[in-house]
Amino acid sequence: MSERLPTLYIPHGGGPCFFMAPPPQHPQLWDKMAAYLRGLTDDVGVRPKALLVISAHWETPRPTLNVMARPGMLYDYYGFPEHTYRLTYPAPGAPELAPRVQALLKAAGFDSDLDDDRGYDHGVFVPLMLAFPEADIPILQLSLQQDLDPAQHLAIGKALEPLRDEGVLIIGSGMSFHNLRTLFGGRDDEASEAFDAWLTLAATASDPQVRDAQLSRWAEAPGARAAHPREEHLLPLMVAAGAAGADAGRRTYADHLMGKALSAFQFG
Repeated sequence: MSERLPTLYIPHGGGPCFFMAPPPQHPQLWDKMAAYLRGLTDDVGVRPKALLVISAHWETPRPTLNVMARPGMLYDYYGFPEHTYRLTYPAPGAPELAPRVQALLKAAGFDSDLDDDRGYDHGVFVPLMLAFPEADIPILQLSLQQDLDPAQHLAIGKALEPLRDEGVLIIGSGMSFHNLRTLFGGRDDEASEAFDAWLTLAATASDPQVRDAQLSRWAEAPGARAAHPREEHLLPLMVAAGAAGADAGRRTYADHLMGKALSAFQFG
């Protein structure tokens, strides 16, 4: 494959949200996000050979790759309807891709580990059930580092940029607003707007050095800690942006969830 693939930062919703009835008072709560995810293949335009997914729901001391050949399901959510614990996504793993990823990371100064018994967490299987419903594209999942250092995750993404020319679609799966305490409480709406506006300007900056510098200092942005008391749902963006190289970002999804601004971005 000679065509360069983009990199993505996508929202994965809340738990198994797309596969259960929405709240009666908000019957269309997840519709726009679901439609965006279902349209991802059209946005990408090329069938990937493999997916490299960085989910907000896996943190390890150093970069770790899930090398199970047939990962099971990790239902890492609580209090949802019984049927949501029977969802399946039988996409194969991509253990054969792991040595290439480890070599790229090593060349950039990152030692990495392998995990051979972890299932797909909901940051992987929930959005991909909509985006790639055939479940026939191999997936290699890469963890976040527990230090949650934005500059380090940008550097990890930069190391992985060559994969884009090798048929691998790099997907960061998180949420651009993730403060569950205020999400349904009608608070921090203005802060979410301020942070979303800042994040959009930073992610779509035409100069990649400016983009990376701004994203590495995301915590200084207006509304930053109101949007992300803890940043694990934002850091998959850093990997996607780091792997963007010189490609500019664009906002591909913009919505409001319970009054809070949300965005998704594509690079390339």
